[in-house]
Amino acid sequence: MHTRSLLLALGLSTLPGLAAAQQLSIATGGTGGAYYPLGGGLAELINKQVEGANAVAEVTGASVENMGLIWRGDSDIAFALADTVHQAYSGTGDFEGRQLDNIRALASVYPNAVQLVTLADSGVESLDDLRGKRVSVGAPGSGTELNARALLEANGISYDDFRPQRLNFNETADAIRDGDIDAGFWSVGPPTSSILNLAATRDIRLIGLSEEEIANAQEAEPVFAAYELRAGMYEGMEEGVQTVGIPNVLAVSSEMDEELAYRITQLLFEHTDELIAVHPAANDTTVEFSIDSTPISFHPGALRYYEEVDAEVQDHQRR
Repeated sequence: MHTRSLLLALGLSTLPGLAAAQQLSIATGGTGGAYYPLGGGLAELINKQVEGANAVAEVTGASVENMGLIWRGDSDIAFALADTVHQAYSGTGDFEGRQLDNIRALASVYPNAVQLVTLADSGVESLDDLRGKRVSVGAPGSGTELNARALLEANGISYDDFRPQRLNFNETADAIRDGDIDAGFWSVGPPTSSILNLAATRDIRLIGLSEEEIANAQEAEPVFAAYELRAGMYEGMEEGVQTVGIPNVLAVSSEMDEELAYRITQLLFEHTDELIAVHPAANDTTVEFSIDSTPISFHPGALRYYEEVDAEVQDHQRR
């Protein structure tokens, strides 16, 4: 149950001392990405550190679906890509005409990397080579699909130019392994388990982007940033690969209790080592990255934490 709804059902308007029992749903993504393990790690932190809290990570369709879950009060905390969060918050893009004005941020927790993977002998070596091929663009409504479409369209490639398949991370890896598709997109914190597992059983290639392709993507989607997938990240990857990255935001409803939002934000930055032990993407979970990357207003509880640690919060992050 949504935190606010639970409080009202208990006849409370706040969480005095955070003593009341709380059931918190953390919306993540598929089990093959970074959201689910990090969500599980965050749930463990909350359960250990916030008295009376019972947080559970839920498998979802990821970013776009997660914004609806927060807006409707079906989830309390959600991971989502920054462009999806900004579109939901501002009523643009996929959320044109349906602004979700109760969306707030606790933090940006790490950058995703758009990873385009194929088998080493597929003959696919560039974005242009995807024309006419069978390509997974991510689960329906996921941040991966939003990113893949934006990257492709910015470089003159539409869904009409290839055969799009809407598969989640594990399905994409299996389809590449079995030869059912020619290539697939991931937009996730690297390294990701489904690509690691694929690379352990097949020779793979990660498709790099040219400087022009990266510039085109950034012009179309300003939250994109140049990002290098380092050599050795996946088995057989002998050189670094240039791509684009995008921040991941931890979002909540504006109705979340301020003290609870403060405590969760505090946990993120003061127990980061426990999240790193769950997934290496959390190495980027820092106050500096969060302030530099978060595209929407922080929840007042999160804002209180940032002000306590003297972070230079940007104007657009206050509301």
